[in-house]
Amino acid sequence: MLVWWLWEQLDAWSALIFIVVLLLVSDYLKNRDGKNFPPSPIWVPFVGDLFSMTSDQPHQYMAKLKEKYGDIYSLRLGGSKTVIVNGYKLAREALLTQGYALTGRPQPAIYERIYKKPGIGLSNGYTWKEHKRFVLTTLRNFGVGKKSLESIIMEEVKFFVEAFEEERGQPFNPHYMINNAVSNIICLIVLGHRFEYSDSHYQEIQHLMNKGAYLEGSWWTWRKNDPAAEFNDDTLCSNTFDLFVAGGETTATTLRWALLFMAQNPHIQEKVQAEIDSVLGQTRLPSMEDKINLPYTEAVVHEVQRKADIVPVNLLKMTTEDMTIGGYLIPKDTAILINLSSVLNDKDEWETPDTFNPGHFLTPDGKFRRREAFMPFSAGKRPCLGEPLARIELFLFFTCLLKKFTFRAPEGTSLTLDAITGFTRAPLPHKICAIPRGQTA
Repeated sequence: MLVWWLWEQLDAWSALIFIVVLLLVSDYLKNRDGKNFPPSPIWVPFVGDLFSMTSDQPHQYMAKLKEKYGDIYSLRLGGSKTVIVNGYKLAREALLTQGYALTGRPQPAIYERIYKKPGIGLSNGYTWKEHKRFVLTTLRNFGVGKKSLESIIMEEVKFFVEAFEEERGQPFNPHYMINNAVSNIICLIVLGHRFEYSDSHYQEIQHLMNKGAYLEGSWWTWRKNDPAAEFNDDTLCSNTFDLFVAGGETTATTLRWALLFMAQNPHIQEKVQAEIDSVLGQTRLPSMEDKINLPYTEAVVHEVQRKADIVPVNLLKMTTEDMTIGGYLIPKDTAILINLSSVLNDKDEWETPDTFNPGHFLTPDGKFRRREAFMPFSAGKRPCLGEPLARIELFLFFTCLLKKFTFRAPEGTSLTLDAITGFTRAPLPHKICAIPRGQTA
């Protein structure tokens, strides 16, 4: 009654001021930090830090905040708080030590505009577990993890190499050629059919998938809660899209970075080619069994993944119960973002994080070594399901390309490592020369 009486006493301007103040106070009370919650920068009412996170390189903005607030802090993105976890130490604590409490996934609003139901990448609870089991079983039935998959990949590699040869060493943009080749692997596994690189309809699908992957990375898409998901045709369509992104688009983007790094580091490229020649000779194509005898090549592939940093901010996760990270209390149903870029560039884990250095993955006597801070596929209970397939594709495609071609910048030009960031961090459009080995440029 008192509020209503006050309302009747106000003129129009006073009423407007009253409403604004009421909304501001309500917004503050709703979004103020709880006890022992990670610190946050001062945020703008109603939108929080959303405008700051919509930059082309959000991981760089988060790196600046890390310098001020440490390895764990919070941001308000729209109407909710998100905890940002940086560095290998805390990422390991969140993903591995307490991964059981970090299996939830908030769902972006844009996904309802793409599909009616979320796929395996964004589903939760029982639905996620059932679809994960279904997808893994189906992929195994189709050959993923079996020797037969290698022959499928190598068959596509032959078409891929021929397409590069047709460019005759002249400058060309390899973007969609790489996308088409890698996506054909998923098509062969799921559909039993591949598409010609010249197929305009297939090229349009690739273009739309690239656009979708970019839009999914936009921070404006995260503004909704999780709807219930079901096991039906709509969800299966979403699962299929997730597979093409996880096993196709990300691998293709990594290969594009690989060619750029080789063109910019000719001494490394030459060393890879020398190792390949010594193991495979002049005619034999590689197989996964050769990997153990190609430690430098494998180290270069891993360093490409580390330095390319193609999924710098990962997908958001959500706590399914209260948990503690870095001494801070994170309540149930809180969104958490693991800044993978900060892990792959952690100065406490990598000797020269800002340099393309295959030595990060080599022992002093030249053998390949694994690194715990190598997390391009994330880790824990919800890593990338496309990881096993991506590892095989990257090794075979990269080894075959370096066996057949030397990659260089077009004459009179230079290649940039600048990127465009959506869900993935991809190279800017560019042209490159694939010089057949033995041919004079």
